[in-house]
Amino acid sequence: MFTGIIECLGTILKIEKEDQNVHFTVRSDISHDLKIDQSLSHNGVCLTVVAQDQHTHRVTAIQETLVKSSLGQLKENDIVNLERCTIAGGRLDGHIVQGHVDQTATCVSIEDQGGSTLLTFEYDTSLNNITVEKGSITVDGISLTVVNSRTNRFSVAIIPYTKEHTNFAQIAVGTVVNIEFDIIGKYVSKLLSLRD
Repeated sequence: MFTGIIECLGTILKIEKEDQNVHFTVRSDISHDLKIDQSLSHNGVCLTVVAQDQHTHRVTAIQETLVKSSLGQLKENDIVNLERCTIAGGRLDGHIVQGHVDQTATCVSIEDQGGSTLLTFEYDTSLNNITVEKGSITVDGISLTVVNSRTNRFSVAIIPYTKEHTNFAQIAVGTVVNIEFDIIGKYVSKLLSLRD
């Protein structure tokens, strides 16, 4: 389980394809402290560390992950958000994040609001995912609060610190991001659908 509070940024050094899988070699400030078999969120996607050394670690994404997330669009030198699993008994500063991306969304608008930045994302509604005004949403692994919730789009407002310490500094109109909808909202939506 994760909290959506980004620990550090990583740089994609190498991308290798093996059958349907893709191996990513990532350089980061926490790579030296990782262990084989450890779960690590990369842009909101929970991946298993399969190798590591003092400066880098390696993870593997299977075909389903590549199809459902934006990881298949990564290129060498791209920056990714990294977060290790939360420690039992630790503070939950963000919200409950599983690291299981529901779908992708596309940035359709970026507005400077004099101290914050408002980003609007649009997503396909065919998967029946929803957002709730002032509810939680995970965008590329970052725990954020929904504003302007609509049927197929939502916005988030970020402070300068978030922009400086995550890959949001690189997001532009047209950028595809990973979305994990709030787990509580997903369960409520599922229960309501079973009552019909």
